Amino acid sequence: MLTLAGCSPGASNSGAATVPDSGEQASNPQASYSTEDFAKVRKFDAHVHANSVDPAFLQQAHEDNFELLSINVDYPDFPSIERQHDIALRFASQDPQYFHWATTFSMKGFGQPGWRQRTEAGLDKAVAEGARAVKVWKNIGMVEKDAQGRLIMIDDPGLAPVAEHVRALGVPLIAHQGEPYNCWLPLNEMTTNNDREYFAKHPQYHMYLHPEQPSYEDLMGARDRFVAAHPKLRFVGAHMASLEYDVDRLGRFLDRFPNATVDLAARMSQVQYQSNRDREKVRDFFIHYQDRLLYGTDLTQAEDADPAEFKREAHTAWLSDWRYLATGETQHIDVLEADAPGLALPREVIDKIYYRNAVREFGTASTAGAAGAPPR
Repeated sequence: MLTLAGCSPGASNSGAATVPDSGEQASNPQASYSTEDFAKVRKFDAHVHANSVDPAFLQQAHEDNFELLSINVDYPDFPSIERQHDIALRFASQDPQYFHWATTFSMKGFGQPGWRQRTEAGLDKAVAEGARAVKVWKNIGMVEKDAQGRLIMIDDPGLAPVAEHVRALGVPLIAHQGEPYNCWLPLNEMTTNNDREYFAKHPQYHMYLHPEQPSYEDLMGARDRFVAAHPKLRFVGAHMASLEYDVDRLGRFLDRFPNATVDLAARMSQVQYQSNRDREKVRDFFIHYQDRLLYGTDLTQAEDADPAEFKREAHTAWLSDWRYLATGETQHIDVLEADAPGLALPREVIDKIYYRNAVREFGTASTAGAAGAPPR
């Protein structure tokens, strides 16, 4: 599991699954939430990975008032796509009000006869079963190769019909393209300790060590050409569309592509790094693009995770992010080795980033009513 910020959270309180609409908020829409509001406000983590049948993740989601979007992904360190699919169906059946999921597809056989037909049939089946989105991963652009040994980029013509098929199905495409900008820097020049740790453990994805691979700008360029070529496809840029290092550049991306939103998963420390240098610029970014941002964490419950420990870590990560985005509190961020003051975003902005935008993008309003019982 990936936890981005180390802190000592205060106690949380269980509460009703509603967004408060108090007289204070109505009279002062710029008012911010407090830490005590955390469990009272309905929230949505739009980027997690439930890779275990143990109910700990959903139990903690109920306690902290989170709906989840668990994203299946073609990642060799995860269970098979089939296993992820089975787990997703199990939880969605048990708890459709709190658990939602995104499907994916394999690139095995890409370019060969029948691949497109099999892939589209699989997507049809998954959406009919309740999948809320389709995920493509960084193996496109960084790992997978065609019959000629060339890397397959996201704007490869062979992927265009699948993208249009996703559009026709009426669900978004969630794309993890590239990596954080730190990936192209030596370890000692990276801005956050979590990136240093990840790329030290995954040198195959540390592009500074692989100059033969596409550059950062190569990957961003291919992604941008893809989004431009499919203007009616709802596009979700995972991990802040890999533009996490510069909110100005991310803003230009969102301005250019009105069909795009981005999630914040696993990139909060890069945002905090920037706000420690210019808090008002970062705060203004969140307010200006409040309709285009989705809260997410990349929390991952592995099959062998200790349930109690996972619940503690999930709560810690969720509460730390809440304190940063929703309140003006200052907390110590271990991966930055620095204190970070909170942004104290207005309640109406928090309600969008933490809930309403996800309901809009993933079409979960029909199951977003009364809270269900926690899984046992």
